[in-house]
Amino acid sequence: MNTFVGVDLGWYGKPSGLASLVLDGPELRLRALERLQAVDDIVGWILGEAGRGSGIIAVDAPLVIRNETGIRDAERQLNADFRRFHAGCHAANLGRPFAQNVISFSRRLESLGFRHGASIQPRQEGRFQIEIHPHAATVSMFGLDRIVKYKRGSRAERAGGLRRLRKLALSRLPILNPPLRLSLPRVPETGPTKSVEDRIDAVMCAYIGAHWWFWGTGRNWLYGTKRDGYIIVPKPPASS
Repeated sequence: MNTFVGVDLGWYGKPSGLASLVLDGPELRLRALERLQAVDDIVGWILGEAGRGSGIIAVDAPLVIRNETGIRDAERQLNADFRRFHAGCHAANLGRPFAQNVISFSRRLESLGFRHGASIQPRQEGRFQIEIHPHAATVSMFGLDRIVKYKRGSRAERAGGLRRLRKLALSRLPILNPPLRLSLPRVPETGPTKSVEDRIDAVMCAYIGAHWWFWGTGRNWLYGTKRDGYIIVPKPPASS
């Protein structure tokens, strides 16, 4: 069975959102949602979902970093296309405090058989990991003028943005190709929203991974290179 796991990685040791999708006939189905903090727990959950079969782990974090300073070419290329939508990337280099954590996570996945999938063919069997960027993906897949803002601001502003993202995901993902059948946790009226945010982000990550597996570069952009770092973003449905 092909499994698509999304990881909204907590770069600085914070909890990570996790989601897994599986093929169910002609469509995808959301199978599981979780939020975990310890790397051992995260890896254990991934292995439990992926089993021994084919799968893609789509991670919202820079998995390949070789540059000591500055910005990766992948980020520079993506920013040229998406900065005007407020969907640019932060610079990743070996001097950033998160660098060793995310590189270590990627190498851990590699040791478990998930090699980098920047050059796979559509529907290729195997176990792969890829780097993705959900902000750019939502702009592209949902036809937005700018990103949905739900990461910063007051509690009311963040909750309102997250409700909008949730509504977009529930209405748009089931009609894309491949379609995704899903339900999502509701945004609470009071209290913290981060747990819901991380899990919804993870669903977006998992869907991008599935979209890459289905269509490859025919319906996705590949920024950068496998050697120096790459980021995958789905193309708009109208141009796919």
